[in-house]
Amino acid sequence: MSRGLILNILLLTPQVALAEVFEHCEDLDKPDDYDETVQQDFLQNFPALVSSFSAIHAPIPHAPGHGMIGINLSGVPYLSCEQQYVLGWTKTEDTNRTPVIPLPRISFAFPVSESSKLVPYGGVGYLPPVTLMETRTVILSAELGLGYDFDGPLSAGLRGHATSMKIVADVASHFSPEDPDVVDLFIGHTFGVDAMVGYDTPNFTPYLAVGFTDVSTFFYIGDNGVVTDNRHPYFGLTTSAGVDMLLAEKWRLGGELYYAPGGYSLPDPNISSVEKASRYGNLLTARMRFGREF
Repeated sequence: MSRGLILNILLLTPQVALAEVFEHCEDLDKPDDYDETVQQDFLQNFPALVSSFSAIHAPIPHAPGHGMIGINLSGVPYLSCEQQYVLGWTKTEDTNRTPVIPLPRISFAFPVSESSKLVPYGGVGYLPPVTLMETRTVILSAELGLGYDFDGPLSAGLRGHATSMKIVADVASHFSPEDPDVVDLFIGHTFGVDAMVGYDTPNFTPYLAVGFTDVSTFFYIGDNGVVTDNRHPYFGLTTSAGVDMLLAEKWRLGGELYYAPGGYSLPDPNISSVEKASRYGNLLTARMRFGREF
């Protein structure tokens, strides 16, 4: 059963309250270009993109034989009321639970010969299933990469990354204010490949990463037992620009702006412009990495 069918049932049953709308989102007019599929698919692509495992490091993250233990802090953009409405503009979803996602992370550049210009590296991030703000989140991420040193200020590299994340919380919120809290289950996966280039200076390395990321999602709504389809899972460009630096030879600090302009993996005859396609996933956020070099 789809949410569209549920909405039709509710509309035809006057004794049933339609749905709950957050107080600060009431009295907003429904936009002329509102599309239920677009809204639902964006809300599923959004948390997966927020948790994707971007580099937050230079093309060669460490000197060969060295690594880092630390933490990522990924900003979670605040969604407006217009972005939270669903079910034909009759209900809002609770998406603004936290402004940042922490992710403990370890990375390591493998030893190579002194004559080698290629430096392979890997990294893992893991957020255990802790419950904060009535939300239980688990994230497991990994990356594998290969950096190339040009014997000068320039460096370049390729990296692959993957993330699996799960959220257990009352994300869909109530259909009626009198309803009890019922948890929902969201599972998101991202896979991607990035090409990177950096410019080394004595104190820091600015870098640019450009690649493609694929998203797949699963969303189970506990209130009614419905699994919501994602008809346009994100598949498109992702890019980031940042700075990586080593402080006092033992503290690693990195920061970047991460951007997913939009994309989808299934053909849609109703999409005729890049602007419309971007509605299935459009994310701009800041991220940082901090830890101890070893």
